[in-house]
Amino acid sequence: MPRLFTGLEIPLDEAARLQSLTGGLEGARWIDPMNYHITLRFLGDIDEPTAMTFLHRLYEVEARPFRLRLSGLGSFGHGKPRALWAGVEVMQEDDGALTALQKAHERAAQAAGLAPERRKFTPHLTLARLKGTRPEMLARYLEAHGGFQGAFFEVRSFALFSSRPSMGGGPYLIEQLFPLREAGEDEGVPGEEPSL
Repeated sequence: MPRLFTGLEIPLDEAARLQSLTGGLEGARWIDPMNYHITLRFLGDIDEPTAMTFLHRLYEVEARPFRLRLSGLGSFGHGKPRALWAGVEVMQEDDGALTALQKAHERAAQAAGLAPERRKFTPHLTLARLKGTRPEMLARYLEAHGGFQGAFFEVRSFALFSSRPSMGGGPYLIEQLFPLREAGEDEGVPGEEPSL
């Protein structure tokens, strides 16, 4: 079974904006723009019954569409940088929508028998994996590009992604798309049995 995770796709025009930031940072392995996403819940390598239970729970997720943009850059790994990321900003009127969606995915994962996620949800998009990047080099890069700000776009669906073991950064495959819908809306799910 491939590794699974849920997340949000990035529109092509926003991916192109992000791609303009690539280069000029030693030790960076840049993510292919076709693999840009915002992770909601990482599941990893799980067995098929667990995956199918999780998939069925995702069909029950109720969340309204909302707007967000990618804004600001940062890194994980302080003294030994390991990843460069773009931050996520939800439009003020939609405040709380992304967090609510992520919590619904966490509930679905736990209902499928997975252990609770211990890390605090920090929405971000990974731009590059870093290896051997000196902190001072990263600081210069962030000084030059850290003020990045994309355009707001509407999130109308989420996806269940899969990935094969690799060095990180994809390729990722969309296994299933789920339209966002509020409570009481028709799910629009076809009658056939979902599969992975």
